[in-house]
Amino acid sequence: MSDRTSMLAQPMRPPTAGRVAACLGFFVLGAVVGVAGALVQPGWFPGGLLLALLAEAGAVLGASWAVRGRVGGVVAAAGWMLAVVLLTASRPEGDFLFAAGSGSYLFLLGGIAVAVICATLAPGRQPDGGPVRLAK
Repeated sequence: MSDRTSMLAQPMRPPTAGRVAACLGFFVLGAVVGVAGALVQPGWFPGGLLLALLAEAGAVLGASWAVRGRVGGVVAAAGWMLAVVLLTASRPEGDFLFAAGSGSYLFLLGGIAVAVICATLAPGRQPDGGPVRLAK
């Protein structure tokens, strides 16, 4: 058995306290970006929608790069989705934040698509050491 084993063959370790704290911070960041995007996108319709979706993409990709794994992006996307879903629910008084217009639907569906794409395209966690190629 060699000293360098596959990452899949190594036992799982619990995450460090710093990694957990970073993930909690990125969850809150995703929620804040979702609330800000929900407020900005109807105000300046085409530009506000693009700004909100770019902010979400930056938060998800930035969280993935900061944590050096897809978990950061997934956590930020989960915070965004939770905030937006909670904002779509109407209150007993009849108040709501999202109108039944194309901009709101583009924000909801486009935001989900951006979150999935950015969390998937983010760099995965790599084992320590140098880069490895097959058939080396």
